This record gives sequence, structure tokens and C-alpha cells, in this order.
Amino acid sequence: MKEIKQMEDNMPIAVLTSKGQMTIPKEVRKALDLKPAGKVIIVVDGDQAILKPLKGNILDIGGSIQVPASKKPADFRKIRKEVRKKVAQKVARGR
Repeated sequence: MKEIKQMEDNMPIAVLTSKGQMTIPKEVRKALDLKPAGKVIIVVDGDQAILKPLKGNILDIGGSIQVPASKKPADFRKIRKEVRKKVAQKVARGR
């Protein structure tokens, strides 16, 4: 089964397999500069889906959002260290 067909107006079409998979047509991959193992974000907007290339990874945006000090998460290493210290003190006292 050939997965890519052309509509009358030369708009590329991808056919869904029984597993819900499709091949992105070559001309679309080229236009979006998609490489093997590349990732896309699929945005559903009403009755259509929009493919957007995902460049980089989540680590690339680290630090790009400023969080107020009051909203920052707890420092679990510090909390763990304090708990260990208090447990050690209780053990030393025999409680």
C-alpha cells in the first residue's frame, strides 16, 4: 500500500495505517526541515491538526522563565539534610 497520494490540487496526503501511523510526505519534511528521528508538535485546532517542528529539547529552554522567589519549589536536598540531622539527634538521645 502506498501511503502518500496526491490530491487534484497537488496537496500532499498521508494515509493512516491500521496502527494510527502515517508517513509525512517528503515535500512536507523538506519544507519543515525535518530529519530522521526529528520530532513535531501536533496542535489540534478545531477539525484540523497543525504540525510544528520541535527544535532542541526541554533542557534548551531551562532558565528562560523567571519564577518569583515566593513561587520557587522547595530545595529537597536541604530538607532531606535537615530531616537526617533531626533523626540522628533523636537516635542519639535514645528516642
